[in-house]
Amino acid sequence: MLKVTCGLSGERTRVYPVATIGNFDGHHLGHRALLQTVVETARKAQGTALVLTFEPHPVKILAPHVDLKFLTTVEEKLAHFETSGIDEVVFLEFTPTFAAMSPDQFAEDILHRSLTLAELFVGNHFAFGKGRAGRIDDLVRFGRQYGFRVHPVTPVVMEGDVVSSSRIRRLILEGKMEQATVLLGRVYGIRGAVVHGVQQGQAMGWPTANLRIPADRVVPPDGVYAARAVYGGQTFDAIAYIGTRPTFGAGERLIEVNLLDQTSDLYGQEITVQFVARVRGDHIFASADELSKQIARDVEQARISLRRIPQGVQ
Repeated sequence: MLKVTCGLSGERTRVYPVATIGNFDGHHLGHRALLQTVVETARKAQGTALVLTFEPHPVKILAPHVDLKFLTTVEEKLAHFETSGIDEVVFLEFTPTFAAMSPDQFAEDILHRSLTLAELFVGNHFAFGKGRAGRIDDLVRFGRQYGFRVHPVTPVVMEGDVVSSSRIRRLILEGKMEQATVLLGRVYGIRGAVVHGVQQGQAMGWPTANLRIPADRVVPPDGVYAARAVYGGQTFDAIAYIGTRPTFGAGERLIEVNLLDQTSDLYGQEITVQFVARVRGDHIFASADELSKQIARDVEQARISLRRIPQGVQ
């Protein structure tokens, strides 16, 4: 079972800690490769596979003017860590005081004295300490000084570029869901509770479950998507809409999802909507009847996309 530790107090009993450091937003293929290396190394030494991460995200403190959106919630990240085989996740509060810590102080106080690391795996462009002044060569030197081995890790590259959270965020914001799926190794989804809508879809013969859009999540652009809905341990083919329903006069921006070939009352349930592929952008239609006919065409296009990407892409 995954152990979650907040802060550095009290823990002195870890056996041969093998660690990595980062925010791990998205749990993409690069993250998976790094975590797998940490876990395999720890298992060979009968040690502890450990992740050191920060809350809030450092950008929220260092660049508060940046409206950073996330690919995963904290709960989702922890679930991914557990699935990867990580034994313990240590959360450190990222504050201005912490950000001002020198690279040497971070290596000695955090990595050596508090975590008592045996080995550390980080990307070869890893930076740490005040002003991100510490670089991988510094970390290797500090490791020799304080008795832990540092392993620089080459990032995963796909289609000529590094797999990164920022790259995936850009793809999602551009509606390029299939490309994002390749880099994530799974279909991107947003989880939320189903809320009451104005039932315009019901009136047109396309009943939908409606989710409010989380303020801190990366959301694809408005439009229609081939989708899947996950709840109750099952996954259903679906079509999803993101937008304000401009045909009826713009309202609250919501995620609306219609389960294909299913009729279920989902109000109040927690569901995950996975965005498989973008079908079209948002448009204003002359009438509800015209919109309904377009939705029927959208459904057929969505079925084609859903057949291309099977359920359970991981």
